[in-house]
Amino acid sequence: MILFITLYIVNFIRTLIIIAVIYFGFRFIMRYLVPKIIDKGMKNMQQKMREQQRQQQPKRPEGKVTVEGKPGQHSRNQNDNSEYVDFEEVE
Repeated sequence: MILFITLYIVNFIRTLIIIAVIYFGFRFIMRYLVPKIIDKGMKNMQQKMREQQRQQQPKRPEGKVTVEGKPGQHSRNQNDNSEYVDFEEVE
């Protein structure tokens, strides 16, 4: 009978230790390792986006100035015959 109780207590303590190791291991992973993995992934993604932007930008000689705008934007404003009316609020 005493042997049964001793084995029961030893197995119970072993189970508690295993649960504690798993719990603290999970906390360690979530607190220290996951943020570092996410940070590394974000830096990698930012680097890829920078490379894509560099590839999409047209190559221009240094000192060359260009003005870019939406085509047809100026023609719509010139055809508009309306006037700007300034107003004041009346209380």
